[in-house]
This record gives sequence, C-alpha cells and structure tokens, in this order.
Amino acid sequence: MAFQPIVDVANRCVWGYEALVRGVNGEGAHAVLDRVTAENRYRFDQACRVKAIELAAMLFPDDGSRLSINFMPNAVYDPAACIRTTLLAASRTGFALDRIMFEFTENEPMLDTAHVQGIVAEYHRRGFLTAIDDFGAGHSGLRLLADFKVDLIKIDMDLVRDIDRDPARRTIVAGIAQIGRGLGVTVLAEGIETQAESAVLAAAGISLQQGYHFARPVVAALPQVRFGADPQAEPAVSDVA
Repeated sequence: MAFQPIVDVANRCVWGYEALVRGVNGEGAHAVLDRVTAENRYRFDQACRVKAIELAAMLFPDDGSRLSINFMPNAVYDPAACIRTTLLAASRTGFALDRIMFEFTENEPMLDTAHVQGIVAEYHRRGFLTAIDDFGAGHSGLRLLADFKVDLIKIDMDLVRDIDRDPARRTIVAGIAQIGRGLGVTVLAEGIETQAESAVLAAAGISLQQGYHFARPVVAALPQVRFGADPQAEPAVSDVA
C-alpha cells in the first residue's frame, strides 16, 4: 500500500491519508485492479483493508489522523460478517475505528442499492466514516447523495483540473460545495496539481484537499507534505476557459 495525504489547507495540517494499492514490483493501482475478478474480489478487498490498517498503525503519528480505505461494495456479501476482519485488524494493532474512513466510488456499478445502503449503515454503526469517491465522474452522483447518508464526498479530479481558468468548473464545484453544506456532508477535492487550483477551491469553502500539489503517494511510508502559499490569499482566476 502507498499513502497520500489529505490536507486541511485552512489549518495547514494533515487530516488523513488515503491508502492506495500497489503491486509487489511497484505496479500502479490500475495494473493491480485489472487482475481482480469476481472469484478473488472478496479476498482482495479484505487483504487490502488489513494491510492498510497494519501499516497505518505502524506509520501514522498519534494525532488522530484518519486512514481512508477504498472498498468494493460488490465484494461485501454481508456487512456485519465482512467487517469482522477489519475489526480484528484494528483491535490487534490498536488503531481506533473512528480514524478509519471507507470510500466507495461512483464509477463502480451499483448492482444492489439497498445492499450498499446496508453496508454504509453498518459502517456508521461501527463508528467508521464513509465517503463517495470520484464524485462527478459517473452518472449517478446526485442520486447517490440522495440515497446514501455519507460523511464526505470527494470531487473527481476532472472537475478540479484548471478550475482557476474555467468558469464552468468553478460554478459546478461551487454548487457541489453548497449542496454539501445543505446536507451536512463534508466536501473534499482530489487531484489538485497547482496552487491556483488549491486557492480557488479554498475560496469556495473546500478546505480538505488531496493531490500531487501537496505530495505524491509513497509506498509503505508517509510522504513529506508541501502546503505552498497561504490558502487565505486571494486566488487568481480567469474568465477564459
């Protein structure tokens, strides 16, 4: 597993780290995920959770920073039963449950909405945070927000890219931020590559941010975080896309 920080630019601190799967020879996530099948999906999902928790317990500072784990809803056959391995790993390593967030992506086909609602409800009952990843990249983002009571939504990087130079993206992201405030859901932006993108997002009230601008993922270690300029500075934007 590699770790990439999620930063709070308003307070200039690390909010948490996302665990990202890597191959044993350094292969990227897509190369690994391409080998996941219906037959091995459950074992893969469980193994990733355990490895992420074990490494987080060893590497994370004792400051309450969260561990974000991607999970596959279609790999969970029974929420209460499938969470046992996670609970055992957290108990064995002493990693607090309220420091763990589970992300499910908008891009994965939702085969059974009621089943996934049950997963999210069970995770909340156990004290975990939940998030919708890649928000805005799929076809059912707003419906997911209506159907699922999650804690966070992660705006997809395609909506973030060049937002300082794209009025349409600024308007859409500002609307997502407003929806989040109305629903009591925290909005996080991912895929940030420049200070200008970060500043525009901060001005829209999105202080949780993630991307290469702050740090690239590092395998089995925590990367050095670059916060850049003061997020309260006036962002430079252009009306020309």
